[in-house]
Amino acid sequence: MKQQDWKDRLGALSEILPDGPEPIDNQEERTKPNVQQLVIRYEKRNGKPTTIVSRFAGTNAALLELAGQLKKLCSAGGSAKDDEILIQGDVRKKVAVYLRSLGHVVKGDV
Repeated sequence: MKQQDWKDRLGALSEILPDGPEPIDNQEERTKPNVQQLVIRYEKRNGKPTTIVSRFAGTNAALLELAGQLKKLCSAGGSAKDDEILIQGDVRKKVAVYLRSLGHVVKGDV
């Protein structure tokens, strides 16, 4: 008798087991603007004022896109990584107004 490899056994199992519920993808729901609660805070980093937007839940591409929009709005430099957006300067009010216009809930030092 020929020995079955793991792919054959897995194929046999999928025929026997019932189809379960489809996995729910909450990523789309989490990235809807009205679902997100973003926190804006102000820090001095190396003596320079910095506005930080944190708790962004979404894809890295969406984070980079939002960071680009905020940098363009404020005419300032900045970066985005680890679910945070850093904008150079104290632009908390301008950022908060823009994020609210997109439908986000804004908390923090506004």
